[in-house]
Amino acid sequence: MFEQELNTYWKTVVDTIQDGVMIVDTEGIIVSVNKAFETITGYSREEILGKPCSTLICSACKVIRESEDGHFCLMFKKGRLKMQKCLLMRNGGGYVYIMKNASVLKDSDGNVTGAVETITDITDLVEKETQIESFRRELQSEDRFHGLLGATEPMQRVFDQIVNASDSDAPVIIYGESGTGKDLVAQAIHESSRRKNRPYVKVNCAALNESLLESELFGHVKGAFTGAHRNRKGRFEAAKGGDIFLDEIGDLPLSTQVKLLRVLEENVIERVGDNRSVHIDVRILSATNRNLRQLVDQGAFRGDFFYRINVIPIWIPPLRERMGDIPLLAEAFFRRIKLKSGKTIQGISNEALEFLMKYPWPGNVRELKSAFEYAFVSCPGSMIAPEHLPPNIMQPETLPQPKEQPSLSLNDIKKERLLDALQKSGGNRSQAARILGLSRTSVWNQIKRFNISL
Repeated sequence: MFEQELNTYWKTVVDTIQDGVMIVDTEGIIVSVNKAFETITGYSREEILGKPCSTLICSACKVIRESEDGHFCLMFKKGRLKMQKCLLMRNGGGYVYIMKNASVLKDSDGNVTGAVETITDITDLVEKETQIESFRRELQSEDRFHGLLGATEPMQRVFDQIVNASDSDAPVIIYGESGTGKDLVAQAIHESSRRKNRPYVKVNCAALNESLLESELFGHVKGAFTGAHRNRKGRFEAAKGGDIFLDEIGDLPLSTQVKLLRVLEENVIERVGDNRSVHIDVRILSATNRNLRQLVDQGAFRGDFFYRINVIPIWIPPLRERMGDIPLLAEAFFRRIKLKSGKTIQGISNEALEFLMKYPWPGNVRELKSAFEYAFVSCPGSMIAPEHLPPNIMQPETLPQPKEQPSLSLNDIKKERLLDALQKSGGNRSQAARILGLSRTSVWNQIKRFNISL
């Protein structure tokens, strides 16, 4: 009597669990299933009992009927199956992703009497993984140029200047306000040039005092100063064959400017404490947020050095002069921070985006990114609303207002950019792709998406 009750209880337990359970005999004929199995596969008990397990079209099933030992299924031969991810066709059409585990069943004498298999529906998990992968692809989307984002005309000019500068070994100087991404432009020039497989060395000229800066740039010999216990190569030698990026070059001491002038003119350096010249093959990229011409007039910056580093100047526009890029930047920052934070925030409300478009962004792109980091912390719901943005963005009237520009959606910006490239190329898709820095397939997909007639 107790055994009969236990069997009844066990059936209730099996029908209660969320994983599908299937029992087959030694020939693979299905003899028992639970309710979850019916739900996952779409087969009712009446439809599936007595049918071979091969009725379930599963991508992981390995039939080996020709095997000499008589096993028709690889699982019977191995004795068990653990954490097998596969795709199963549901009854009536459609697919479901499952994780299956299986084991043979044996009687008290050790003879195989059948097998039990459990299946877990992991479709939602796979879809989330796919979504995350799409986010990652989005972060490397067609509107991204070596880490830089922008679809407006000012940024397209910057991208063109980067391509032109990368073809030259002449010194490049990048001008722009703090937070505009000068370091990203320097990195893009390096990655686009023939030196891309050689070292890329960065130095912040404002972070070191004069004596430390010269040792950092040029190296030193043993005994050159107190603490110089051995010879040491500098950043220029470390960048051999590549690029060196001198950030905040407007803060260089005049004495260091003299020594760098010789580097630019003769391609040689001298380590601190040494009088021997070392030949170098390094291109100098520099950046500043200061007005160097004004510093030259004030005697705070050497005129001869200025003209040597100002061969290829690139100006990065502040964010307030390319407000049309805000939807693109906002979407990129939103997706990136969502991936990092793991929060379930679904998007940005139109009202919040309107505030972002009205704010003049004195801190430029860096400030916009910080605003989204703040919003993800302060937003408890599914949508970022105006009240979740930093307080200063909600009260921008005390700050200088940006130039009025039409508010365009991301798709509007992409379409205008594509139309402009097609016009410049005379409708040639390959040439338009080169102008945009995209593949020909991407251009073709955009033409179809925006229903553009050629």
